[in-house]
Amino acid sequence: MIETSPEPPIDCPLCPRLVAYREEQQAAHPDWFNAPVPNFGDPDAWLAIAGLAPGLTGANRTGRPFTGDHAGGLLYDTLGAAGLAEGEYTESADDGLRLKGAIIINSVRCVPPQNKPVGAEINNCRPFLKAALDGLTKLRVIVALGTIAHASTLRAYGEAAGRYKFGHLAEHRIPGGPVLLDSYHCSRYNQNTGRLTDEMFAAVFERAKEIVA
Repeated sequence: MIETSPEPPIDCPLCPRLVAYREEQQAAHPDWFNAPVPNFGDPDAWLAIAGLAPGLTGANRTGRPFTGDHAGGLLYDTLGAAGLAEGEYTESADDGLRLKGAIIINSVRCVPPQNKPVGAEINNCRPFLKAALDGLTKLRVIVALGTIAHASTLRAYGEAAGRYKFGHLAEHRIPGGPVLLDSYHCSRYNQNTGRLTDEMFAAVFERAKEIVA
């Protein structure tokens, strides 16, 4: 069996719609990253954060997950407060920020139009998610940001996503695997509508630390 790399090639051809959109952005913004965004964090992580996909002017521009958009501010501030990051987040990939015991892995690596990947694109990218998770020998907890990350993570472990109901702070024991801990996504929309507050998000990572204590 051929093993899948945890990182797709920079010119990944698997999703025609995403390739076309990526090429549009490369032409419009040649100084942006405009490629599958690699994982970011500690290779010895006990905690993996499963995101959705790069934002157009965030990770797709900067080349680092949750960097350069509204969601990143809350995520990295929360990780810092939880002792899982050190350094100052400045919305730039070269700000020197470092994660400690945590890693961020997006379920889809290329930016999708309207921030909405379709099912085939999520499925095409899942082998990279699985390979990245399988390579984390100290992994104990996965925080899934939103329903897409929740479902794709479960399927990466061969589980039927419908058997595990998504809910903020819901915990799921993956047979033979880590604990899956759900969170609402830290998107601008969820923050602005109050669906996700700073306190609610902080509680997710405090619970993750309790699980491994």
